[in-house]
Amino acid sequence: MNSLLASTLVGSLCLAPAFAGTVLPGITNTPTSSTSDAFANARRPITNPTLFDLALPTTNIHPIVMFHRLPDFVQTTAGLVPMGGDVQVYALQFEIALSERLSFVATKDGYVDINPDTTPLWSDQSGFANLGAGLKYAFILDPAAGNALSGTMTFELPTGNHDVFQGEGKGGVNLILSGLKMIGDWEFAGGAGVQIPLSKQQSTSSFVSAHASYEVCKYFTPLVELNWYHVLDTGDGRRNFFSQAGGLVPVIAQFEGGDLLNFGARNAFANRDFVTAAVGFRSRLFDNVDAGVAYELPLTSEENGIMKDRITVDVVWKF
Repeated sequence: MNSLLASTLVGSLCLAPAFAGTVLPGITNTPTSSTSDAFANARRPITNPTLFDLALPTTNIHPIVMFHRLPDFVQTTAGLVPMGGDVQVYALQFEIALSERLSFVATKDGYVDINPDTTPLWSDQSGFANLGAGLKYAFILDPAAGNALSGTMTFELPTGNHDVFQGEGKGGVNLILSGLKMIGDWEFAGGAGVQIPLSKQQSTSSFVSAHASYEVCKYFTPLVELNWYHVLDTGDGRRNFFSQAGGLVPVIAQFEGGDLLNFGARNAFANRDFVTAAVGFRSRLFDNVDAGVAYELPLTSEENGIMKDRITVDVVWKF
């Protein structure tokens, strides 16, 4: 019965175009690439959105909503400390193609709302994230073979609110290499890079991300993603972010903040690696608009990080 229901759902999604008769104003169904272009149906990864991007330079806007649950307890130099609660993130990325191979990317911004369970140790806070932007250049761009390789350099400015673990130090530089391979309805993508702070107040870390997906039909493309964050050098661990735990987070935390946060934790070498896995799908609503959702879990101990789980929902609108 369950398998029959699942088959019916997928079949309904795949047959939906036959019954579609209207389009939204201003959104065209005109294909943006020729049928010989293997990149025509390339899809952006969903998780690790500030660092893991599609290797193709394009023009698009990319709204993102995250619902991130915090662990019930986190490991510190003082032992297990209660936390719990959630973090909500609302962001809008965009990219502008300056040529076939070069684009300007705005990778980080948005509004952060922290709602911990264990007040007054942790406090409800909200504020803006740092701003990050830079350039992406495709060294390899072969639409016929479906191969792309690009390099990205972005700068993160300390413009955010300290109450939500932003606005620290002198900012930083992200150096990223992204790859893409299209094989029929399959897509394989990867990214690797390093986050280099411009002051000792923050930690230096690297990341590796991977994506695989298969287009069952235009409305249903299941995907799986993996992310690995690794601390290369810890921050100075000075008291900071005083709205949370009396400013002790950088002093006693034994881990770093993954993709969105940089605590400058002195003892992050105790848990240098943070690994997550995600499953989800994308749905191509129009030839230039697709939506996605992913559910993400840590593969490393949740007490040695800040994630219990996370749901990410996004839309990619190409121009």
